[in-house]
Amino acid sequence: MAKGQEGGTQVRRARWRARRGGGTDVIDLVDSRLRYVEIHGYRRAYRMAGTGPALLLLHGIGDSSESWLPVFDALARDHTVIAPDLLGHGASDKPRADYAVAAYANGMRDLLDVLGVEQVTVVGHSLGGGVAAQIAYQFPERCSRLVLVASGGAGRDVTPLLRLASAPFAEVFLAPLHWSVTLPVVRGALGVLGLVGNDLARDRDHVARILGGLPDGDAQVAFTRTLRSVVDWRGQVVTLLDRCYLAEGVPALLVWGDRDGVIPVDHARSAQDAMSGSRLEIFEGSGHFPHHADPDRFVALVREFVASTRPARYDRDRWRRLLRRDAG
Repeated sequence: MAKGQEGGTQVRRARWRARRGGGTDVIDLVDSRLRYVEIHGYRRAYRMAGTGPALLLLHGIGDSSESWLPVFDALARDHTVIAPDLLGHGASDKPRADYAVAAYANGMRDLLDVLGVEQVTVVGHSLGGGVAAQIAYQFPERCSRLVLVASGGAGRDVTPLLRLASAPFAEVFLAPLHWSVTLPVVRGALGVLGLVGNDLARDRDHVARILGGLPDGDAQVAFTRTLRSVVDWRGQVVTLLDRCYLAEGVPALLVWGDRDGVIPVDHARSAQDAMSGSRLEIFEGSGHFPHHADPDRFVALVREFVASTRPARYDRDRWRRLLRRDAG
């Protein structure tokens, strides 16, 4: 069983009393506070709670574990839920370091080792989906299932906003984010785009929240270094499609919004075609954050998926056969 500990202290459930209609109800709240651990000399922030099959929740670029709060408590009722701030994001350190997808996968393996968690269902959103797929490739013995949510790596297309932000000297354009007028202007501009049918406008609040989390130079540098490792002016440069045949024995669930203005829903169908036996769930009317658009449905899907599938088992001989078959 995964350890729900930090510094020898068991993960606690906070209890509070709410008065309703003259009575008193006792309600359990999952402790979703940020916790910290130092790995390789860098502070890593994470949230961890619950008991049961382990879920590793990986957020998207520029985001943090806060992105999972709408579903964190509900999932932690019957799972061990681990939601880290990736290095360079949120409350984790932002060093001058390697921010490639493979490096993030290494960091997640080390975090799991420190927490005493052997195998997890990896749930990744956007960039986190690319990291989740990389974990399945680099550390197949640690990945029991995959849940890819509006994942990167399934095609070249991506919003022009990210292509622009990956350009040389993009940090100059990010500098005004500390101005108080910048985020309202961004929100307003995205609202105008919505009037002409641009789907990115559906996620304007999330875009503003993520940009608002880049107030200082270190956060902005980490953001652009991460972005340039996966996107250039032509679109996404990292793909999961060329190696996902190796995960054909790993149960996979794909979740996408049909109005995703960041990574088109067509990528979901490409990923499903490439991942034998995978299951695709489309959230109608949702943008790039389906777990925010309908958190109850998302939680129900993940619960049912974990309960109805057997965890993958890594077989070195089988892995070798798949590689040799692909080699011709």
